[in-house]
Amino acid sequence: MAQSTIERLEAVIAERRKASADSSYVAKLTARGRQRIAQKIGEEAVETVIAAIQGDAKGVVGESADLIFHLLVLLADMGLGWSDVLAELDAREGTSGITEKLSRPQE
Repeated sequence: MAQSTIERLEAVIAERRKASADSSYVAKLTARGRQRIAQKIGEEAVETVIAAIQGDAKGVVGESADLIFHLLVLLADMGLGWSDVLAELDAREGTSGITEKLSRPQE
């Protein structure tokens, strides 16, 4: 079975995390730490929102790609993968969003 785009990207990210920070953006971002990776996710999310508010479909697609890329970098940094996210979505399938939120521990 052929690998999905996400699976191929996860493999590239895993390989580039081992590279020199001088030659790889992923390695450089990883070297800067999880806080910086998370910050990049926030930046890309805001840029996606701005594009959506402006009705910029091409911008939403591009910014969404950036957002997903940075999310995959974060997942890799935490020893997780896209399959973990999909498993969570599968577990939630058939559950109302309202019901799911009510089942979360209250802070």
